[in-house]
Amino acid sequence: MLLKKQVIFIWILLSVTLLILFIFDILLGSVQIPVKEVFKVIFTDQSDHPEYLTIIYRFRIPKALTALFAGFALSVSGLQMQTIFRNPLAGPYVLGISAGASLGVALLVMGISTFTLVSQIGVLGNWTIVIAAWLGSGLILFLILAISARVKDIMTILILGIMFGSATAAIVNILQYFSNESMLKVFIVWTMGSLGGVSLAQLKVLIPSVVIGLLITFMLIKILNAMLVGENYAKSMGLNIRLSRFLIFFSTSLLAGSITAFCGPIGFIGIAVPHIARIIFKTANHKTLLPGTMIIGGIVLLLSDIISQVPGQEKTLPINSITALVGIPIVIWIIIRNQKLSSVS
Repeated sequence: MLLKKQVIFIWILLSVTLLILFIFDILLGSVQIPVKEVFKVIFTDQSDHPEYLTIIYRFRIPKALTALFAGFALSVSGLQMQTIFRNPLAGPYVLGISAGASLGVALLVMGISTFTLVSQIGVLGNWTIVIAAWLGSGLILFLILAISARVKDIMTILILGIMFGSATAAIVNILQYFSNESMLKVFIVWTMGSLGGVSLAQLKVLIPSVVIGLLITFMLIKILNAMLVGENYAKSMGLNIRLSRFLIFFSTSLLAGSITAFCGPIGFIGIAVPHIARIIFKTANHKTLLPGTMIIGGIVLLLSDIISQVPGQEKTLPINSITALVGIPIVIWIIIRNQKLSSVS
């Protein structure tokens, strides 16, 4: 258990780190812009080079904001899933939310092209892809909620969520097999994840969606703390289990589904970050753990975005590759650590 002074120091350190990485993410890009010009554009909204204004306001700031809120959303949704399922390897996509979003996009991009209703996805626009992803994740959420109203065992719901994810993945594979090359390429690029494809107009939908999901989660802090002990304990405290499940699943779907819709599936953040927060704060109390997980999630995804930008190159590495390299060692460490603890006990 950390002392109050230690916790305050950690909060200050994390907040400063988050701010520095956010600014650093704006400074980096394929076009080299002097640091003075970047700050001049941000604070005075003026520059001797009009192209700098366009690059910073239309590309770099939206990308940095997307990384920030995606980190918030994915890490918090991962924490909720690990808490409700009491499983250290549960992530935001454990209920098949990501698979449902992928199915929606696959049906739009590859299913429509298979039946030759449209020839190019450009006719539909990015918003249509986003809506398709929302509908796909919403369908899986509806099925999960319908089952959770009848099934009491939370682990059964977890297994069914994994099965739904596998079923949707199988349908996506079939669509990939019959799809033409151009549509297949569009879908594959979407599955790699991207923070740079979100416009200012889309941010006006993404940010409110994430904020609403986070507000719901913060309202559930007492419920999440009760869920740590188990649903029977939560029920003995007078909690409505069905309503609690609904709110947790809904907020998780809103957070993870929105990010998947706009940025594509981004893995390992939801699994790894809550464990980093537990190690740093040395607590399971969501009053501290929830905001800590949120800030660390923003830090990790901003750092991943910075790493993905290859110096001197116009192209950036897929964000999924970077988050996998960051998250996989942590997941392996969790498995080994749990094995050691179980052998000792």
